[in-house]
Amino acid sequence: SVDSTWKAIQDFQGGNAIFTHPNTPLKCGGAPQKIMYLAADYWRKNPPPTPYKVLFCISTPTIFAVPIYADALLRAVERYGIEVRFEFNLTAIDGPGQSAQFEHLGEGQDGSLPYSLLHVTPPMGAPEFLRQSPLAGEGGWCEVNPHTLQHTRFDNVFALGDASNLPTSKTGAAIRQQAPVLVENLLAAAAKRPLTAQYEGYTSCPLITGYNRLVLAEFDYDKNLQETFPFDQSKERRSMYLLKKHVLPRFYWSRMLKGRP
Repeated sequence: SVDSTWKAIQDFQGGNAIFTHPNTPLKCGGAPQKIMYLAADYWRKNPPPTPYKVLFCISTPTIFAVPIYADALLRAVERYGIEVRFEFNLTAIDGPGQSAQFEHLGEGQDGSLPYSLLHVTPPMGAPEFLRQSPLAGEGGWCEVNPHTLQHTRFDNVFALGDASNLPTSKTGAAIRQQAPVLVENLLAAAAKRPLTAQYEGYTSCPLITGYNRLVLAEFDYDKNLQETFPFDQSKERRSMYLLKKHVLPRFYWSRMLKGRP
């Protein structure tokens, strides 16, 4: 839970603090890193009593899919002195022995790491009922056209968000753009009209890189930037942190969930 994680960060006495990113699609690709940066920032201001190292074990070959945002995150990694191990995927945990086992997905060697603190982002997948249904495609999610959100084999089925196999993050920001497309195309299909609404893969990931620091990533299927503000959003900004902390929650609870544009 959030509370237990915060307590573990406060109680950390030193040694290896390991944060993991699994070899599966995630609700938000940047989520495993956000808590790591907050923890590293906290320990920099409140050093543990004995030496420590922060390690980020990520299953992918890059720290983020969009290069300009990846560069910003690598600068944050360097600032905190975090050791990143790419294509390093968690496979097992020895709790009593405080050791984590990893497989190397590239050309490196598998190995184990001792830890004093281990923050695991669990592997994620489609629910069992969906994986076993005729709606599922490769990976177990509902198989839909990435632009119209209509099923590729069943014309009367549409899907979005967590249930779909759309090749983007399963974030609230993405679903906010998907929902109007799905509704428009669903109504068109019911009226036997062409499906003209198109979703181009927009998603957003507010990447918290420390206290009062945030990179607001916005991009589409092709990793083209789809930024909202007239400045370079790849830079860490306090203003974007305040947006995430105070504005977006109100927008989510007061407008999005009530169906307001």
